[in-house]
Amino acid sequence: MSNLMQTAKLTSRVKMRIRKGDTVQVINGKDKGKTGEVLKILPLENRVIVQGVNLRTRHVKPTQEGESGRIETEEASLHASNVMIYSTAKKVASRVEVIVDKDGNKKRRLKKTGELID
Repeated sequence: MSNLMQTAKLTSRVKMRIRKGDTVQVINGKDKGKTGEVLKILPLENRVIVQGVNLRTRHVKPTQEGESGRIETEEASLHASNVMIYSTAKKVASRVEVIVDKDGNKKRRLKKTGELID
């Protein structure tokens, strides 16, 4: 029963307003205030991976003889609710609204500054 509920939970995709390549600011957690570029989004889990934020260290054992072990640092995912899109021009974090222009195309715009993202 629990396995069935787990698969049902993973299939519900969350519509995210954050996209790969956006500059975001962390608004909650241990890395609060840091900014970085979104490397990857995980819409099934409602999470994002941000460059240089929420770093985890991993100790890797040597796989071959003569090779030495190493320590790798990599970014772990953050919940999407803990980041906001950051305007590099105005230096402010803002929510995102989706607007439809005259041609019928959807555009993303920052609520605070009115700046078009794409």
